[in-house]
Order: sequence, then structure tokens, then C-alpha cells
Amino acid sequence: MTNATPRALILGSTSDYRRELLERLRIPFTVVAPDVDEITMAGETPEQTAKRLALAKAHAVAHGRANSVVIGSDQVADLHGEAIGKPGNFERARGQLQRMSGQTVVFHTAVAVVCSAQQFVAQALVPVRVKFRTLSDAEISYYLLAETPYDCAGSAKSEGLGIALLERIDNSDPSALVGLPLIETARMLRAAGIPILGSV
Repeated sequence: MTNATPRALILGSTSDYRRELLERLRIPFTVVAPDVDEITMAGETPEQTAKRLALAKAHAVAHGRANSVVIGSDQVADLHGEAIGKPGNFERARGQLQRMSGQTVVFHTAVAVVCSAQQFVAQALVPVRVKFRTLSDAEISYYLLAETPYDCAGSAKSEGLGIALLERIDNSDPSALVGLPLIETARMLRAAGIPILGSV
């Protein structure tokens, strides 16, 4: 689906990480905070939560902006089927990392692209499997005080010092772990008529 005149692009997120990632594509966009309650619903898997919230954020921002193309995204860390969210403070972050020490955690990153005028809706889920090293309490405390990753799902900021917590990363798109899977995002934006690399 293409357009003669590119539509305005909006990132439905206040995340600095997602904004910085989207800037890599070198296309103009604005940022709008989505009014979405980021709760986990009863019986919902981490994958379902990520997909639902990504789509909800895109639709929330697209409402009243029919001619814009809106990106929504969400990430949920999954420890053996349990959703691990943003810790918010040192104590909760320490508890998360103690539990994830030596374990494999799947970071489910979902992205949705919506354009109401085109009745365009696309969505993708990109899982990233992360094996954590066996961490000492001293290492965890040092990391948390140095990085303060309290706004990151699972407390691990892989693009910073958090990479030292990890033993292995398995994924199809390195940007997904940071918070926005750019390969899938670029594919959906092209389909929605947003030029990338000078064309759609």
C-alpha cells in the first residue's frame, strides 16, 4: 500500500529508547504519549500482553489522527512464563536480577503500526532469548547503582553496562531487545506508505 504524499509518522511512546531507535531510520516523526493503562490481564501470557499493549498504544494515538501512521510498541520480560515488568526502584530491580541470575529470560517485544485513513493495521512480535550469567549480589548492586535501569523491563539495559550481566543473546533483530524491532517496524512502515531509503 503506497501513497503519493507520505503521511505524518507518529511514535506512540514516551520511551527515550524507542525514540532513539526510530531515529536510526532517518525519517521525520513526532512523539505522542499514549493514554493506555499498562496492566496485565488475568490469564494473559507475556506474549499476549506485549501484543495487546502495542496495538492499544497505536490505536490510542491514532484516534483523532486518521491521516497519520502511528507506531505502538511494548516489551514484556518472560521468566518461565511469568511477566517481569519495569522495577521502578533499586530493591525491586535487585530482586528481579537475583531471580534471573543463571536463567534464560525471553524478552517479548511487540510493535504495531496503524493508519485509520487507510484502514491499515499491522503487528509483529519479536522474541529475544537472553541467558543471564550467574550473578553475585555484589555485581548486581554495582550494576544497579551505576546504571539505574529502573525503567527497563527486567532491569537489564543491554545497550549499556547491562551487557556485562549476560552470557548469550539469541534473536533475529538486535534492536528488539532495546525496545523497538526496527526490521519489522521498517517493513510495516513501507507497507503503510512511509518512504524508507527514499522509496516504499
